[in-house]
Amino acid sequence: MFRYELVRKFIDKNGVGIEIGPSHNPIAPKKGGYQVQIIDHLDRSGLLEKYAGHNVCLENIEEVDFVWSGQRYADLVGTTGHYDWLIASHVIEHTPDLVAFINDCSELLNDSGVLILVVPDCRRCFDCFRPLTGLSKVIDACLNGDTRHTAGTAVEHLLNVCTKGGAMAWESGNGGTYAFMHTLDEARNALNQAADVSRYEDYHGWCFTPGSFRLMMEDLHSLGLIDVREMQFIHTGRFEFFAILGRRGAGSGMSRLELLKEVQSELRGGSALIQRVSHGFKSLGAFLRRRGAVTAR
Repeated sequence: MFRYELVRKFIDKNGVGIEIGPSHNPIAPKKGGYQVQIIDHLDRSGLLEKYAGHNVCLENIEEVDFVWSGQRYADLVGTTGHYDWLIASHVIEHTPDLVAFINDCSELLNDSGVLILVVPDCRRCFDCFRPLTGLSKVIDACLNGDTRHTAGTAVEHLLNVCTKGGAMAWESGNGGTYAFMHTLDEARNALNQAADVSRYEDYHGWCFTPGSFRLMMEDLHSLGLIDVREMQFIHTGRFEFFAILGRRGAGSGMSRLELLKEVQSELRGGSALIQRVSHGFKSLGAFLRRRGAVTAR
């Protein structure tokens, strides 16, 4: 539950929010007193059917307010500039068009609203053998208006997704044997079916370390492709990290060169990450004190 408490610290409970794709694991549940609306790809009955027999707590699945079928979020919910916060936990990596997803979310937020992203660290999950996502792929998907994952994404995912010691996500230093989850035939079939636009297959489209994600957000903002910027960033030191974005964000506080060096350090397994975990939690307290003074009602 530690991860949930960290995310909730950025939520004004007196405000209104949206959680995207919480399925059986909402971070800000309605039954917890949050004024939240839920966007998901199925209604509650559909989610109950989907997760039956999957050893999850079905009681945590709440009523879905908006069933998403590919449209812009603003068209789905019927408003813009309304929400104080928006949570998307382990969602952004699934999107075919990362820029469109961020802009769709931003369009729902008021000027002081925050977009809270929980993102997997590709070094400690089943994406660990995949290359980091580069800016070119993100820009190409944006300009192409991608609504489905490319054949290249499908093949790369299927050839490389793995477990470690039987787990799909793990802590730093955990041992265990790697094992691939899919076969060459599955990858070949995905390549052969690439022309079938009637099918949507879900994959991780994007792979990030904490530093590479921060760099991506800075680059996209600097290029004018997104209007939100980093307000706070939390290294958990685990298999995920938290990015809090908003129109009032000041950025990472690091130069582009410093961010690039951070990525190099992460990939080498250097000590910069551990240092930034400590710094992140110290700065979190200061940020929350400042934000509390602004959002108190």
